Amino acid sequence: MITVPVRQVTLATPRTRILHLDVRAAEFAFTAGQAVMLGLRGSPLRKPYSIASAPWEVETSGVMQLLVQVEDNGGLDPHLERAAPGTPLDIDGPFGSFGLPAAAMDRPPLFVAGGTGIAPLRSMLMQHLARAVTQPIAVVYSARAVDEFAFRAELAALESAGRIATYFTVTREEPADWPGRRGRISLEMLQEALPSSESVCLVCGPPQLVEDTRALLAQLGVGASQVLVEQY
Repeated sequence: MITVPVRQVTLATPRTRILHLDVRAAEFAFTAGQAVMLGLRGSPLRKPYSIASAPWEVETSGVMQLLVQVEDNGGLDPHLERAAPGTPLDIDGPFGSFGLPAAAMDRPPLFVAGGTGIAPLRSMLMQHLARAVTQPIAVVYSARAVDEFAFRAELAALESAGRIATYFTVTREEPADWPGRRGRISLEMLQEALPSSESVCLVCGPPQLVEDTRALLAQLGVGASQVLVEQY
């Protein structure tokens, strides 16, 4: 276990915040896609959160980002309610084997996220992009509303730069002028997004989204061994 201070808390979406943890003085090695157990210093209560930063970002900046859902009243989860700049937090980990296999690094990946499931996928995506890859990369991202896409501006910028292709879809209410997709992730959407039948597909989100996506990818001929999942 290590104890590190919160450097900053920023708004990601109306229902999520990004905790920026100052890990400069700590030795903390992890692989993209892993998670940590997090709680206030000395508290016995810990909860798991996927790391949203790529390992190289943490090594370079000394800051680790975690995407944290907030309560209906707009506050952080009760076990982190006092988290603010300077607050010390205990971290256990890292743990988990969810990630892009080294053997698949040269195969075009497809990332499929629902809600806060974007966090570990962002970690893997940024780590993968640091390799100056040339193969196509696609990100399919489902959220309840237009303002609930975490890291949307960053993903859009990567698409504008020609680094990735994005497929945003809104499952509930959306403004009439929303130019993106609507509804749950569909077979047609995945067929359009899938870079190759050889792609490794990383899926993270609510259980139903994970299971539905796995079934749809199977219909598209993607082998079960090519689909790696994490659900919350």
